[in-house]
Amino acid sequence: MRVQLVDPSAFTPPYDRALAAALAGRGAEVELLTSRFLYGPVPEPRGYRVEERFYRRSAARGLDAPFRRAFKAAEHLADMLRFRRDADADLVHYQWLTAPGLDAALLPPLRPRVMTAHYVLPPRPSRLQLASARRAFGRMDAVIAHSEHGAERLRAEVGVDAERVRVIHHGAFDYLTRLPEEKQLPDELRGAEGPVILFFGLLRPYKGVDVLLEAFRRIGGAELWVVGKPRMDVEPLRRLAAEGPGRVRFLTRFVEDAEIPPILRRADLVVLPYRDAEHSGVLYAALAFGRPLVLSAVGGFPEVAAQGAARLVPPEDARALAAVLDELARDPPARAELADAATRAAAGSYSWDAAAAATLALYRELLERWG
Repeated sequence: MRVQLVDPSAFTPPYDRALAAALAGRGAEVELLTSRFLYGPVPEPRGYRVEERFYRRSAARGLDAPFRRAFKAAEHLADMLRFRRDADADLVHYQWLTAPGLDAALLPPLRPRVMTAHYVLPPRPSRLQLASARRAFGRMDAVIAHSEHGAERLRAEVGVDAERVRVIHHGAFDYLTRLPEEKQLPDELRGAEGPVILFFGLLRPYKGVDVLLEAFRRIGGAELWVVGKPRMDVEPLRRLAAEGPGRVRFLTRFVEDAEIPPILRRADLVVLPYRDAEHSGVLYAALAFGRPLVLSAVGGFPEVAAQGAARLVPPEDARALAAVLDELARDPPARAELADAATRAAAGSYSWDAAAAATLALYRELLERWG
């Protein structure tokens, strides 16, 4: 079976490459069509091919080149038309479309088509967002959601026919546990003595770091690490941290893969206090390392908690978050129970082998239907 995975803008290289390797490991001939990822190294191909077919000129200019986005936009139509002409596989599986409303009309006629709905819709989508989602997902013969929550949104809000929606879990990012050149814990984070509560990932308003900092003011005997590149003003967060009695350490920069393992291994709790989410790459990295999790009850997070791997709190409820974090910070056996469940989930229903098996079963079903 010849499969092309398509992520033109390289939005999710770890996911793309983990899925490609898992599919190849089960016998598929896989080619990943993408663009150069400009933010750091990506996993090396294992058993599959990669062609950086999109946005070559703008990528060559580098991440900080002036007007990079404008150059990328200028390349977009020509690259999509070239892909439409040259697509050559038994099945094309789209991970993302850069401009979904436009790109839906430019797809190759090759069928069947599959798309993964990494993000279905914002909480209160505009008419334009709804129309764009309906055009893109509506052109697919099957749409994969990572959770039952995402699947229900595809059916109820986007209007995708129920028989075309499938739930296949996102795999745990276990490649991070076997990096050939793992770095040491960054200097800024060394020397912690008590339990460490970790927030990790890009800093954005919807992720609720302010709620976490408010909650942490009520916790004793632990320290909090806020680690990730800012996509918001960090100064209000620093002021919130300074108002509380506990120690808060900020590491506000891009963290490359080789730095992630020691950070996750040192964390006694990983917390995702999001206001909204379908799912999170940080969640699947934490599962791979068997970390105890505290999650807001949003998106597909409750389905991970149902595996016993996480405790849930209502979003934007600092008091409830503080109570759970304080309880777990003081209770190593309870953390160990969550950690054991996270490890089992990463090896079971949230493994890449399970994802690949379910994905290949879907491919075969579609090929029989279109054959």
